[in-house]
Amino acid sequence: EDINNYMLQHKEVIDYIKGRGGDPVAVFLMFDEKTEALCKELGIEVWFPSAALRQRCDNKMETVRIGNKAGVPSVPNVLSKVDSYAHLLKLTEEHGLGTDLVVQTAFGDSGHTTFFISNEAEWEKYAEEIVKDPEVKVMKRINCRGGTLEACVTKCGTVVGPLLTEIVGAKELTPYKGGWCGNEVFPGAFTEKARITARDYAYAFGNQLLKEGYRGYFDLDFLVDQDNDEVYLGELNPRICGASPMTNHAAFAYADAPLFFFHLLEFSGADFDLDVAALNERWKNPKYIDSWSQLVMKHTTDSVDIVDEAPESGIYRMDVDGNVHFHRFDTHRLAVESENEAYWLRITGPGDYRYEGADLGILITRGRSMTDDFKLNTRASNWIRGIQRCYKGRPLGSVQEQPAPTAGAFKIL
Repeated sequence: EDINNYMLQHKEVIDYIKGRGGDPVAVFLMFDEKTEALCKELGIEVWFPSAALRQRCDNKMETVRIGNKAGVPSVPNVLSKVDSYAHLLKLTEEHGLGTDLVVQTAFGDSGHTTFFISNEAEWEKYAEEIVKDPEVKVMKRINCRGGTLEACVTKCGTVVGPLLTEIVGAKELTPYKGGWCGNEVFPGAFTEKARITARDYAYAFGNQLLKEGYRGYFDLDFLVDQDNDEVYLGELNPRICGASPMTNHAAFAYADAPLFFFHLLEFSGADFDLDVAALNERWKNPKYIDSWSQLVMKHTTDSVDIVDEAPESGIYRMDVDGNVHFHRFDTHRLAVESENEAYWLRITGPGDYRYEGADLGILITRGRSMTDDFKLNTRASNWIRGIQRCYKGRPLGSVQEQPAPTAGAFKIL
């Protein structure tokens, strides 16, 4: 939000917008009421629901309530302020949640505010962050796999994309136990029952969002219980998100249109009529889903240094021994020709700080990056190790001119 607001007050940006003429519109990943006010001053129309509505829907407690209205169940939970470990145990006993718990605060990115608690020592580790919130979500911990699904609310109904797998908490990729760190899209992800259920839930949830006043693009995270294949609502991202590149470049997006196109259409004011049922039926066909993976790599060690060398963006190749080297420059993942190539999008480069949780970049490959047990496969591990070896850093030294960024300071799309 701060970056967008700074840009909208920058003379060169303002001159550029005015110099283009016409009636400007804008889409943002993140924005707030100040962004809206700045856009209004510049005559820019924001093609998203209001910041206040997005903020309300983004609250994990509100997501549960919207899901309940839509008939989309969450993992057994209680929403309450929690004052102490004794209070937590009392709540879970009253609601039959057991003692192996997951606690989430209202807002947080990539697992930063998801806490796994099964004893008082673990409670003490996170207590300060939990007790300060007026309300948290306390869930029974289940044996689950994560999935994510993107959709778009239009006046004709909710257009639903495929169910993607989620890579969560992989130690090679993220220091956060519940942190999102990648996705796969491929035919046959999850069981047919889970895929159908997730799609039905997304459609119902989108229709409820429309009643709440929300239109356009959104993402739902689902938790699929591995013990009984039940599907539960995880959380809502009322925006484009980290999985959006996977959804919008899937085969069906080239056969029809990218999902984000329908978001633009909804806000365009154009007169349109969509056969949403036919579109959703076509998009669930396996022949319209090709196989891709993305790995979101963070700095996983508890250290801070300054990067001297970093792998540049482009196409990399892996040899038969699992070694990785730069092959050629390109800007598009479709340039990846085989599973022995990958597209690397660098985020942290020379001169940047490298700290625990810092986003290094995104690696996109053809094919799967996990096994059927949803563990990183050998090929993915080789890619991660190969890219990490391309980084070289130097210590900060005894004097640090400015503080290093905090974890989560950079939000990636």
